[in-house]
Amino acid sequence: MKTLKNIIVGFIVSFVGSLPLGYLNIIGVEVLSKLGINSLVSYLLGVILIEAVVIYLTVIFSNQLAENKKLMKSIDFFAVFFLLLIAYVFYAYSNQTAEEHNYLEDYIQYSPFLIGMILCGLNFLQIPFWMGWNLYLMNAKYITLSKKLKFHYIFGTLAGTFFGMLAVIVLLNSLSQKILDYSKVFMPIVIPLFFVILAWFQARKVYKKYLKKTIR
Repeated sequence: MKTLKNIIVGFIVSFVGSLPLGYLNIIGVEVLSKLGINSLVSYLLGVILIEAVVIYLTVIFSNQLAENKKLMKSIDFFAVFFLLLIAYVFYAYSNQTAEEHNYLEDYIQYSPFLIGMILCGLNFLQIPFWMGWNLYLMNAKYITLSKKLKFHYIFGTLAGTFFGMLAVIVLLNSLSQKILDYSKVFMPIVIPLFFVILAWFQARKVYKKYLKKTIR
């Protein structure tokens, strides 16, 4: 019973967490539209491989990580600059002419699996995300992480991420093919703006959490 509960809870949390329009999903749409479903599966396997390591470490060291305030502070500050960097990359390369090389296209053609690993590895926000969820689920007795049971929980989370991202990417890809001049507006304007807004919210969070009391 505990095994099934761990798998179901892990799947639900991870599936819902993978639904928002993050940069991993956006690049996944590019992989699917340009390289096909097999490359998308390879890309997603690269993502969940890194996520498996992150989830395992946060399961094992969640209490220690929660007490490491310096690490959490560094992650919060870095996230602002990382989101702005992603916004710039999408803006800069979406304005290339047909004769220019498309950096993202050239890059993902070599190994979607490797790209999934790299991009997921750069997503430092997943550390506090999983640490927080693991602590909450353990304290609320929704999951049991003793001995082999933690691996059933991790399996559930990885399955949730894979199918959640797959559903979002396929949906976004099907919609993009039906919208006129989708890429001309979505990639150079909407996507960079989305990440700028995320960076603004993250900066606001950092200000309230670390800087507001200091300034006063």
